[in-house]
Amino acid sequence: MSITSRSNERVKHARALQDAKARKREGLHLIEGDKLVSDAIASGAAVRTVFALESVPPFDGIETIPVSESVLDALCTAKTPQRMCAVVETPPCACPERYPDGLWVALDRLQDPGNLGTIIRTADALGARGVLLSPDCADPFSPKALRAAMGSTYHLPLCVGDLETELSTLSAQGFTCICGHLHGEETLPAATKRMALVIGNEGQGVSEQTAALCMRYRLPMRGRAESLNAAVFAALLMQTLLNAMPQ
Repeated sequence: MSITSRSNERVKHARALQDAKARKREGLHLIEGDKLVSDAIASGAAVRTVFALESVPPFDGIETIPVSESVLDALCTAKTPQRMCAVVETPPCACPERYPDGLWVALDRLQDPGNLGTIIRTADALGARGVLLSPDCADPFSPKALRAAMGSTYHLPLCVGDLETELSTLSAQGFTCICGHLHGEETLPAATKRMALVIGNEGQGVSEQTAALCMRYRLPMRGRAESLNAAVFAALLMQTLLNAMPQ
């Protein structure tokens, strides 16, 4: 039987996951829409429960609860109507003791969840090894960040850790650390098979403590704009570095 009441306890528990504190306390997050739910399942994410319209067939081996359109609208934050959403276990985001070779993208206090999700999606598409987030970044498992990432959240490692500590670890393991900086050089260092790219806060950029651990790079600007959106800058630098890195 379909759940039609927004006051249902299962619905209220899932809906609470729209709040960051509840996500952290429960170790769960909520994803919305056919693509995200299907992609999470295909990627091996631990999907606990799917809430779906009655017209949606149940998923094998996953609890699927039919709900009314009104209930689904209450569960979803997207403006466009959805056919399903799901409660998913948030994966561990511990940093590795040894970072695998490749390009790691580090985010220093990035606040916009749309930027965060877009950078995760771009890192996945271009072939970066993983994304490292400082603890004060936006939540990558918030609804807006998950929508912007378009499923890439489940495709590559996401690590949360003190950026100064992790950059020091990366440097000790032979990584070349580069950060975007308005007062940096306009020439990139020679690419190696171990690179780390640091993207700073949208308004304040990379902190001085973080920048001190990196080679500072300023993208040459031929027009009159002084800077780029963080996600756009990240995409340009990721593409440039990955193209130059030895295979």
